[in-house]
Amino acid sequence: MSMDLSKISEKLISGDVEGLKQMTEETLQTDVNPGDILNQGLLPGMDTVGQRWKDGDMFMPEVLRCAKAMSGAMDILRPQLAEGDLGNAGTMIIGTVAGDLHDIGKDLAAMMFEGAGYQVINIGIDQPNENFVKAVKEHKPSLLGMSALLTTTMPRMGEVINSLKESGIRDQVAVIIGGAPVTEEFAEEIGADLYAPNAGSAVDIAKEHFEKKST
Repeated sequence: MSMDLSKISEKLISGDVEGLKQMTEETLQTDVNPGDILNQGLLPGMDTVGQRWKDGDMFMPEVLRCAKAMSGAMDILRPQLAEGDLGNAGTMIIGTVAGDLHDIGKDLAAMMFEGAGYQVINIGIDQPNENFVKAVKEHKPSLLGMSALLTTTMPRMGEVINSLKESGIRDQVAVIIGGAPVTEEFAEEIGADLYAPNAGSAVDIAKEHFEKKST
């Protein structure tokens, strides 16, 4: 059984979109728990993809294909996971700030958080400040994630945080930011709660934050 889940990781890392879908469906027909397929197969595969990307051993077209494979597998798993005990970690809003059309890192992070049990509401790319505020008011998430891939759009993150303050809801949500040009120093400067250097580490960083808050 562990071999099957290892093969799921391998299919994902190789970017085999159709092969991963088929293997996910076949594995679901056995007695393997859907959560195990996610946690022991898909997520370790995505962790490897994220690390290889970070190390320069994998390039953007390959990462995109892996993300597409992950998305296809998640489409199959999602209904099964919803019936189980996952999906209770809280709600997360995630989006790319205004003026920025990049979505790869954001979408990878969204999949990671979904896999960790969050109800993820992905509001998309090029989102003006008011859309983040509106989403927080409407869905009352525990976590708000913002992505920026351009140095010119990074300041928008600070603007969103200021808008949350002006709306009186800043204290209701933890803010996590990331993206290639974003740094931990910048996160501190604009008053974000958390900084994630990559999509793979974002879930662990958020989990540690909430565990500290609850103690």
